[in-house]
Amino acid sequence: MSEHSRGTKLVLPVDEARDHIRGPAEAAVTLVEYGDFQCPHCGQAHLVLNELLARFDQDVRLVFRHFPLTQIHPDAQRAAEASEAAGAQGRFWEMHDALFENQDALDLESIAEYAQEIGLDMIEFARDLAAGVYTERVREDFLSGVRSGVNGTPTFFINGNRHDGPWDLASMTAAIESKIAPAHHQR
Repeated sequence: MSEHSRGTKLVLPVDEARDHIRGPAEAAVTLVEYGDFQCPHCGQAHLVLNELLARFDQDVRLVFRHFPLTQIHPDAQRAAEASEAAGAQGRFWEMHDALFENQDALDLESIAEYAQEIGLDMIEFARDLAAGVYTERVREDFLSGVRSGVNGTPTFFINGNRHDGPWDLASMTAAIESKIAPAHHQR
């Protein structure tokens, strides 16, 4: 990532009513990911994030926002909309995980199988996807990413500041730990 992007701030603040959040509201660290369900790097980051959430279960909350790179990932938009349709039924994170765990099969038929496996109302799910109910919601995430300086996936923000370092487990652990210690001293 370019040097001029250092210090970039998250433009759209995390909103409990709008965002998909995994982890406690009072966590010391809020980790926002702009991701693409078809991006292989995001698939690798998914594994790292799961480990981080397990390791820092009370200190980190994860927010996922969509940044589908449709020119190189033709199924990313459909997958993003499917996750939102699942979210409308209270199953965003289940669909999120299924999509990342099955990145090589994001066609409509496969996505419908994941929806069925996680117990969605299939009529509502199919209707929402066919009508493009969540197209604008995905676009809002994408545009908020652009305004925040996101130009690829995955891109992370830690407590509102862009993380321009590596996103392997050791690097992300160090970045998170550097934010947790000061937060605990303020409590």
